[in-house]
Amino acid sequence: MARKRASKDAVAPKPESEPAQEPEPAPEEPVKKKRVGKKLTDKQKADLKNHMDKHKDLQDLTPSQRKSHRMKMMSRMLQGKSLKEAHKEIMSS
Repeated sequence: MARKRASKDAVAPKPESEPAQEPEPAPEEPVKKKRVGKKLTDKQKADLKNHMDKHKDLQDLTPSQRKSHRMKMMSRMLQGKSLKEAHKEIMSS
């Protein structure tokens, strides 16, 4: 038996699809500003090295604590605080 082809009229009409709405773009996050031009002076570097050597000799801090202490000291010294001010602030908190 031969098959009959379906006529074009017999095909069910496609439902009208709603126009695709573009998703709203996500709000842009603020870009972190890079610290440009702020470096420790040679004197600050030398002072910090001497300070950290004292902690190393005393062995009062573990290596990870020393690294954390050094990073905290550097950040405060970059803000313009002296070595003593920075150390006092870190130890008081």
